[in-house]
Amino acid sequence: MRNAARIAVVIPAFNEEGAIGHVVAGIPDWVDLKIVANNGSTDRTVEVAQTAGAHVVHELEKGYGAACLAGIAAVAADGADIIVFMDGDHSDFGEDMHTLVDPIIAGTSDFVLASRAIGVRETGALTPQQLFGNWLATTLIRRIWRADYTDLGPYRAISRQALERLQMADRNFGWTVEMQIKAAEQGLRFKEVPARYRRRIGKSKVSGTVVGSIRAGTTILRIIGRHALRRTPKPA
Repeated sequence: MRNAARIAVVIPAFNEEGAIGHVVAGIPDWVDLKIVANNGSTDRTVEVAQTAGAHVVHELEKGYGAACLAGIAAVAADGADIIVFMDGDHSDFGEDMHTLVDPIIAGTSDFVLASRAIGVRETGALTPQQLFGNWLATTLIRRIWRADYTDLGPYRAISRQALERLQMADRNFGWTVEMQIKAAEQGLRFKEVPARYRRRIGKSKVSGTVVGSIRAGTTILRIIGRHALRRTPKPA
């Protein structure tokens, strides 16, 4: 626990045997529940995660959002007050987790995002397509919803009550942008903190390929468009 708040971490993972042990080991001791949501890994991800001290849940349906939802379901039985999401590739700094959860514990924020755009990142940690995609998506969100996000980064914390209000549904690449749009629509108090970000261990399954980048970008733009159209009054 941290200041009487129960904290859970959800780590979606697919074939991250080289990184997942480092990720779990880097999570602060005050975290109560460390969940690795195994998304159909065919390597030793599960074994390494369990050896490092994580509780592993399985989601065979491929998709980042599907894995996150499986992790959330496991957290529900635990009754955590705050849920942190981070990637399983060792690009996020677990030791910086207090910057995400402390504003929620203090009652000043419902949702805190670690922004790589305003933080410090290693050279090459983000691909050109990731940088452009983040800029485009956050620019659109800012203009449509007046929400001043600078990044769609995976490292984030949200109170359990706020997460329940969002009724998250996306089961693939659109998970992060759906959360941010719904947070703006729901009027959640959100905050961005500067993120340290390093090169991942292993190859990205999304931004590491042209096809993956196109699919992710298309999904993100489709979700932005769908939510924008939903809030636009139809002509009489």
